[in-house]
Amino acid sequence: MTEAEDSSSPPPPMASIDRTLHALGFQYTLISPGKLTGRLKVTETCCQPFDVLNGGVSALVAESVASLGAYVASGFRRVAGVQLCTNHVKAALLGEEVEAEAKPIQVGGAIQKVWEVQIRKIDPSPSGSKALLSTSKVTLLCYRQAPHSVEDYAETIKKYAKL
Repeated sequence: MTEAEDSSSPPPPMASIDRTLHALGFQYTLISPGKLTGRLKVTETCCQPFDVLNGGVSALVAESVASLGAYVASGFRRVAGVQLCTNHVKAALLGEEVEAEAKPIQVGGAIQKVWEVQIRKIDPSPSGSKALLSTSKVTLLCYRQAPHSVEDYAETIKKYAKL
């Protein structure tokens, strides 16, 4: 059982948290200042012509999940990605399910946050083992107060985050 499944709160409404990941079918399972997790079923929308998860989708998931993590960890300050480095080590095939896990490497200071994101294929067997597909490091700037126009967004995140 994951930490999110142990919680009594429903899963966050993806469309209000991240429209782009929502369009791909991604679902967050845990949002906290120290860790974020989520799942994605590999569909035709996410695949390259060879029916494997597109590396660009992995990079998109990594930057999006790390950005949300930095946003929460910084006390809901404005964030901007400045560097993304992704290494793909294995493929996920059409129909398989993957899990993204993001953790901060460095969160001190107001200027930069560095997060590591690992994406793993979930084995559907009872063992539930997870094979590493890609690993990313994401560097983000967190230097300004978020604009008032995103206050509702911050409140939505706070409802579902384990703060």
